[in-house]
Amino acid sequence: MKIVVCVKQVPDTKGGVKFKPDGTLDRAAMLTIMNPDDKAGLEAALRLKDQYGAEVTVVTMGLPKAEEVLREAMAMGADNGILVTDRVLGGADTWATSQTIAGALRNLDYDLIITGRQAIDGDTAQVGPQISEHLGLPVISYAEGIEIDGDSVIVKRQFDDRYMMLKAKMPCLITALSELNEPRYMTPGGIFDAYKKDITVWGRKDLKDVLDSNLGLKGSPTQIAKASDKVRKGAGVKETNLDPSAAANYIVEKLTEKHVL
Repeated sequence: MKIVVCVKQVPDTKGGVKFKPDGTLDRAAMLTIMNPDDKAGLEAALRLKDQYGAEVTVVTMGLPKAEEVLREAMAMGADNGILVTDRVLGGADTWATSQTIAGALRNLDYDLIITGRQAIDGDTAQVGPQISEHLGLPVISYAEGIEIDGDSVIVKRQFDDRYMMLKAKMPCLITALSELNEPRYMTPGGIFDAYKKDITVWGRKDLKDVLDSNLGLKGSPTQIAKASDKVRKGAGVKETNLDPSAAANYIVEKLTEKHVL
């Protein structure tokens, strides 16, 4: 079985967020981590590898420094790492990103593609399903459990108050929740082995069946009008001289005023 995991290097918000003049994130100037949902997807792939036997290939799109998350993935147990990087791909929204990754995946053989549900820097949850649409694959999102049954995959799909069991024939694409599992740690031996392995680097010329008009900032139908760091909230209104009955009435009035009740 061949499994491809799509991961993203995202800003570590503990180190602060920086923006370019055009409103896009200045990723080169920020501390970074592997996106949590993607890491859970990687762990799911590694567990399938342990249980059923599989070759796990990790793909990321980003700056050359995104090689770091590929090394981390291989130190955890992935077999191969592919970095898709090119200046013309910069500033991509979800549409252009999914077009780029789909163009890269057309070079690979796979039975299963796993992505994270969403990235913490965009929170759109769009890229995984868009990749499946570009590749003509069935998609099961919000996975909190994955099993293999012959040539099919069985997924426990999360809802707010229940779950759904879905079965799909492979190849297919699954988007994983961070709650899917607890990702394993890198091992010292795994780290040494990861840095001995070669990272495959692909650019624009390696993308199959993708138009230039669908790539990068110019190929992104979503344009950022304005971006900023989190705005601190004020202290709010404090009422300290109300008896219990008046306080209860005050709370009900405010909730009614804001259409909560």
